[in-house]
Amino acid sequence: MPNSAMVDKLLLENHELDKTKLHRTIDEALHGLDDGEMFMEYRLSEGINFDDGHLKSASYDTCQGFGLRALTGQSTGYAHSSELSMDAIQRAAAAVQAIKAGHKGKKDLAPRRTNQALYDDTNPLESPEFDAKIQLLAEIDAYARSKDSRVRQVSVSLLGEWQVVKIFRTDGVEINDVRPLVRLNISVVASDGERLESGSHGVGSREGYAPFINPTAWQSQADEALRQALINLDSVPAPAGETTVVLGPGWPGILLHEAIGHGLEGDFNRKKTSAFSGLLGEKVANPGVTVVDDGTLPRRRGSISIDDEGTPTERTILIENGILTGYLQDRLNARLMGMRPTGNGRRQSYQHAPMPRMTNTFMLAGDQAPDEIISNVSSGLYAVNFGGGQVDITSGKFVFSCTEAYLISDGKLGPPVKGATLIGNGPDVLTKVSAVGTDMQLDPGVGTCGKNGQGVPVGVGLPTICVDSLTVGGTENDVT
Repeated sequence: MPNSAMVDKLLLENHELDKTKLHRTIDEALHGLDDGEMFMEYRLSEGINFDDGHLKSASYDTCQGFGLRALTGQSTGYAHSSELSMDAIQRAAAAVQAIKAGHKGKKDLAPRRTNQALYDDTNPLESPEFDAKIQLLAEIDAYARSKDSRVRQVSVSLLGEWQVVKIFRTDGVEINDVRPLVRLNISVVASDGERLESGSHGVGSREGYAPFINPTAWQSQADEALRQALINLDSVPAPAGETTVVLGPGWPGILLHEAIGHGLEGDFNRKKTSAFSGLLGEKVANPGVTVVDDGTLPRRRGSISIDDEGTPTERTILIENGILTGYLQDRLNARLMGMRPTGNGRRQSYQHAPMPRMTNTFMLAGDQAPDEIISNVSSGLYAVNFGGGQVDITSGKFVFSCTEAYLISDGKLGPPVKGATLIGNGPDVLTKVSAVGTDMQLDPGVGTCGKNGQGVPVGVGLPTICVDSLTVGGTENDVT
């Protein structure tokens, strides 16, 4: 696990906190309750934005604090503070003890221990120096503009953070984690006469900046953003209607995440507000569809050694060959449902209580060649990239906008289209997947998931798949 001395220095010694007193306070606060923990956090973050040839903004922030949680039954007592002191912790302990009234429950078992450590103690924000980062963004801006005379605007951003976590539980249990996170985004606006179109590409990972800021890497990223913008200049209005839709590999997995993944989170299923509630062991998708959530993949954006309750992350099979086999669980909902935690209890920061959240959620590869899948479609849409979307967890209904999509005619790709939206129902879509490609890819490392006002970094993935029937919203007449 991470260097305990480094973690203790940042979160305890620098604030003159005594471990013995801390453990005594936590034990007393949580005595006789079902569960609970104290989550301590130290986070450094930076953001640099270069827009239209100029440095637009730069920020550097330090955030630290703790959150103390007490659980009894379905009830949660939560207190947090940015002040790391015994006085603040004792005040929080007194506040959460109000939840004890009349409780005679049995304490939940502590998380299993783990030697897994996905990341070392290196702070990714330390290299390169700030001036070098500014120069890098200026070079990217100049490169993108030099590639095509139609480029009108370039926006580049570099984002990074370094989070150090320490979790205290009762009976002297301490769990540490260190979590780096970086991201580079490039957006390009191109024009052809009066028409303006944009393209963007982002990459990121849980490691230092080095893999993304070498010229070969960022030039490829800028080329991709420009490619999308120029393709969109040639796009035609999207047709509307029911049609076959082929989803490309990688980032289109965001549709899987939103339309299906959220519906498999434990809280929604315990409360029976998910379209998948009560369906464990039943067929919910066509054979060949297997969906997993895996928080153990090194350097992936959604990967963490432990979740924010101290449970080691794992590979959880949610749907296996069309059969619903599991839900994503934090400790609270797992206990109430008589299941085991899966390492999916996540929180945005010490100011928030954890809840069931995805890590890296993706569909496994199938046995069909991607080109063969497209060649078997007489008429339809090939969706490669997505923008925003909306999902109703209870019904599973979704709407997603395509930022890059092409018509399919007689098994061949046609012109790009603009303004296409995909409209459907997550559980229904799973039953209409008729082909799964061999080319499963994870997204380039840019996903952030929102739920109940909290945002956490996640990963998504998908092979090329064919959905036999899906509603496409557009501006032209019927797609067929």
